[in-house]
Amino acid sequence: MSNEVTSDERIAKVKRLFEAAGSSRYGGEAISQLEHALQAAMFAEKSGAPSTLIAAALLHDIGHLLHALPDDAPDQGIDDLHEELGGRWLAKYFAPEVVEPVRLHVASKRYLCTADAAYYELLSGPSRQSLALQGGPMTADEARKFEAHPHFQHAVALRRWDEQAKIPHLETPPLEHYLPLLAAGLLAS
Repeated sequence: MSNEVTSDERIAKVKRLFEAAGSSRYGGEAISQLEHALQAAMFAEKSGAPSTLIAAALLHDIGHLLHALPDDAPDQGIDDLHEELGGRWLAKYFAPEVVEPVRLHVASKRYLCTADAAYYELLSGPSRQSLALQGGPMTADEARKFEAHPHFQHAVALRRWDEQAKIPHLETPPLEHYLPLLAAGLLAS
C-alpha cells in the first residue's frame, strides 16, 4: 500500500473502525462485520465493478461500526438505521458514487423483495428479520420511484453482493488489499 494512501486520514479512520469493531458479529450471522465487508468487496471486485463500487461494497455496513447498540438489536425490535448513519458519516469523506449505494442498500433489499419473486427466498433468517424492521418489501409505487434513482443499479448490485457475503471461513484478501481502492472515491481535499 502506498504511503500516500496510508497517510490519508480518511482512509486511516476507516481502517481504525474495522480494527476496533470489525470483529463484532454481523447480526445473527456466523461471521464478523469485517468478514462480511471483505466478502462483499471481493464479490464486487470479482464481478469487475469499478473501484468506487468495490469501496461501497467494503463500506456498506460501516454504520454498524458507528453506533453503540448491541449486536442483537434486531432481536430487541430495533432497526439501527445503519444505512443512514453510515451514509452520513461517509458523505464527509467520500463521493456520491461510494456513499449512495451504501445509503440505498437497505432500500435495495426492500426493492428486490418486490421486483424479484425469488429474492426473498435467498435472504438469511437475520436478513428477513431486519427486512421486517426496515419496512418490508416496497410497494409497487415505491419500487417505480426507486428505479428512477441515479444510483439505483449500483445499489442493487451492492445488495446482491451483500446477501452473498455471509459465508463462514471464506478466504478473502485482507483489508489492506482494499484500502487503496478507497482512494478512488475520496472527496477532493
